[in-house]
Amino acid sequence: MLHSRKLLYINEIARSGSIRKAAARLNVASSAINRQILALEEEMGAPLFERLPRGLRLTAAGELCVEHIREVLKNYDRLEGRIRSLRMQQAGKVRLVTTVGLAAGPLAEIISRFQSEHPRVFFQIRNDAGTMTVNPVLSGEVDIGLGFNIPPTPGIRTLGNFDIPIGVVLPRGHRLIAPGPINLADVVQERLVLAQQGTSLRDVINLAFARLDVHVEPVLETNASEMLKKLVKSGAGLTMLNPLDVITECRNGDLVFRPIAEPHARQQPMKLFARARAPLDAATSLFVEYLLAELAGLVQELQVKGHIASDKSAAN
Repeated sequence: MLHSRKLLYINEIARSGSIRKAAARLNVASSAINRQILALEEEMGAPLFERLPRGLRLTAAGELCVEHIREVLKNYDRLEGRIRSLRMQQAGKVRLVTTVGLAAGPLAEIISRFQSEHPRVFFQIRNDAGTMTVNPVLSGEVDIGLGFNIPPTPGIRTLGNFDIPIGVVLPRGHRLIAPGPINLADVVQERLVLAQQGTSLRDVINLAFARLDVHVEPVLETNASEMLKKLVKSGAGLTMLNPLDVITECRNGDLVFRPIAEPHARQQPMKLFARARAPLDAATSLFVEYLLAELAGLVQELQVKGHIASDKSAAN
């Protein structure tokens, strides 16, 4: 490496909050890491970590140091990629974090089509859920994120926004299948399998049900969207998702999506984002442009089907 292993040590301790955990992940003796950190603190003239009973926490000087280290490591990763491309003729790398539902749904098809046009671009995909999608982007572990209900976050810039409404997902042949929006008063009479309490999707679902003067009691809760879809297919109950999560199954006729009738309809904002002060490389910029166009096409398809109102979605 062109840089001291101290950089890796500090970065890993900052992530894990413990020298022992960092040593296990890096396969290095804890004492060796501790000696290196103490030497660097002496060199810097300031403590980088606050020693706590249950681990370590970055000091203000440590925060500045880690910010610099992560930028150095990211630049080194880019350099390594460029050198590798000389050997492997690799045109670039796209590092993306997204939700499990999007990764298993339309995103896989979009990436496959992109790679057929740009076969030398390498992809690294991570799955996360809820607001955790922001963290790998902020830390520089990935370059872009795609997720739902992403709150405004310092250090994050928005590349695209789409308002996607949640709706009811039914198995084929269900008695509630009909054209147009569905009334939630009919849905609460059915067996429901829903996203787990505390997830961002369940928060949106709870808001939709809030206007009903009934207690909603699902027969099953899970944070796995793939399981929810399989449960609906098997007839275990109905669920509530956004139409992008089930667009493939609806195209195949395995599931049916119905939007929720007003005034219960609720949006699940979808955001494509990156770090505010980190420029995107050529391959990632190319994919971002491609992805936004593909997402806009999917939204238009859902508008034609009546799953999204024409004035309820926009891309920036």
